[in-house]
Order: sequence, then structure tokens, then C-alpha cells
Amino acid sequence: MGPAVMSHVNHTVPVLPDGQLAPLARAYGAAVAAKRRQMVLGGAVFICAVLLAGLGAEVNPELFWDKLGNFFDYFVRLAYLDTGDPVWTDPAEWFWGLRKWARLLGETMLIAYIGTLTGAALAFCACFLCAANLTGSAVLRSMVRRLLEFCRTVPDLVFALIFVVAFGLGALPGILALTIHTAGALGKMFAEVVDNIDIKPVEGVAASGGSWFARVRFGVVPQVLANFVSYTLLRFEINVRGASVVGFVGAGGIGEELIVSIRKFYYADVSAILVLIVLCVMLIDVLTERLRHRLVRMEGGH
Repeated sequence: MGPAVMSHVNHTVPVLPDGQLAPLARAYGAAVAAKRRQMVLGGAVFICAVLLAGLGAEVNPELFWDKLGNFFDYFVRLAYLDTGDPVWTDPAEWFWGLRKWARLLGETMLIAYIGTLTGAALAFCACFLCAANLTGSAVLRSMVRRLLEFCRTVPDLVFALIFVVAFGLGALPGILALTIHTAGALGKMFAEVVDNIDIKPVEGVAASGGSWFARVRFGVVPQVLANFVSYTLLRFEINVRGASVVGFVGAGGIGEELIVSIRKFYYADVSAILVLIVLCVMLIDVLTERLRHRLVRMEGGH
């Protein structure tokens, strides 16, 4: 074969004449100016809304600035024992109640675990009833959606207070409070997942004579199960923190011990309990994140 023949192609960028370029430049400048005016107007509206909200809430900036130091002073005080020594100089004294606190922290995790599990089960049952692509009755969908909205709108702390009055102090009010709030929150997320499924498998089961439950079991659940488990793991992490808070009103767990230490100004105990809670949440976050990523990879592999 003969030598390769290489051709050089000159790529030129066409330049419009000034008469055609000027209108385009003016239009571009006008568009940029309009966008800037929108940003300035939006910023002004936002600032006005913040100021009006501050006035309505009777926010006192001067008082906030004067008392801001107390916030930091409190956290500085948490770093010292009653003797005045830093907490890290005597870990045995700092964590003197480790055995009791560990038991209460375990109770908190159990409250979060049972509340998450039962709430997820309720959300699993409810999400199919409020999905437009599965339930034809608009009345039924609306009723289930309003019920889930109520469950997630009322704070779990309010539910805990109600159940403490009804059932007394202990873990049961905390479990019930987290169960109801979890059912409302997960129910919404589960329903959104169901609304976005591929409807063809469902139609295939229906075409073969399958009942509504068969369509859900064989056409929907295989598509959504990985997402359901991922959302449930994320909710468990949130509920561990929530279980610590509901303990403030006597709903069991380490929250009861924490609020007692705060009220009695046991600063070292407060910091020790907070360290345990933070470490526990961090560990759960790492474990659940790995599980969620593994579920995502498994779903992607299929």
C-alpha cells in the first residue's frame, strides 16, 4: 500500500458581522440584567420575610447578643469535673455511672428498634392503600393519606406525653410514640416509592388473573423492597436520637437520666451521657450507611 495521505482540515469559527452581533449582545445583556434584578428582588423579599418573622416572634437581637456567651460558657463548663479539673484527666470519675448509663442507652436503642420495626410494618401496610396506581378508590386513598399526615405531623414528644399520662412512666410510651410517628413518616416515603414503580409487572399479574394482594406481592414488593429497607434503616438512626429525647418526659431510656443531670447541674454527667449518645449514633450511622449502600449495589446488580 502506498504511503498514507494525511489531510489537514482547517476548523474556523465563524464571526458574525457587527450589524448582526450587536442585537444578540444587547439581548444577552438584557437577559443577564433581568436575572440580576430577579436575584436582588428575591433577596430583598427574603430579608423582609425574616425581619417580619422576627418581629412577629418578638426576637430581641440585643438580648440574643448579650446572652450568647452563656451558651458557650455552658459547653465549656461541661468539660470540667466538680473538682475543677478537666474531665479527661480522670476518666473513671467522669464515667462513674457507665454501667447504669450503658443499660439505659441499651434501653433507648431497644425503644428505637421496636418503634422503628412496628412503625415500618404499619407503613408497609398503609403505603399500598394510598398509592394511586394500586388503589382505585379516591376516598380510601385520601383517608389513609390524612391518617399518615396526622401521625407524622404531631411531634413524637407530644405523643410521648400523651402516652405517659395514659400508661405511666417507662419504655412503653416511648415505643408507642416512635411507632406512630415512624408509621406516618415512612408511610409517605413508601407510598412515593410505590407511585414510581414500573407498572408492567403489576399489569402482567393482573392479566393472569391475580388478585389485588397477588399484584402487590409479586408485582410491587420485589421492586420496592430494597428501598423500603434502606428508608427503614435511615429511620432507625433518627429514632435512636428521638428515643433519647422522649425520655425527657419519662418515656424510658437514657433521656430520663440526661434531663435529671441537666436540671441538677451535674455538668460532668451531662457531658459523659452526651458522649455516649453521640458515639452510639455515630456507630449506628456507619453500620446503617454500609447496609444501605450494599442494598443499593444489590438492587443495581439486578
